[in-house]
Amino acid sequence: MEEIERFFTCPYCYEEISMLLDCSQGGQSYIEDCEVCCNPIEITFQVAAGEVENFSANRVQ
Repeated sequence: MEEIERFFTCPYCYEEISMLLDCSQGGQSYIEDCEVCCNPIEITFQVAAGEVENFSANRVQ
């Protein structure tokens, strides 16, 4: 399983978060809680040629 570390800003508390992305599937969309403020974040990403092409971390509506 190939993983890539990605840093992003939490859309709630604006702290920088580090997350390992599983790149074996080519992309994913899932909900994960912020490790600082515990609010739910929708993580969506696409991978091509071993690189993250599209990434978003948004508030859950």
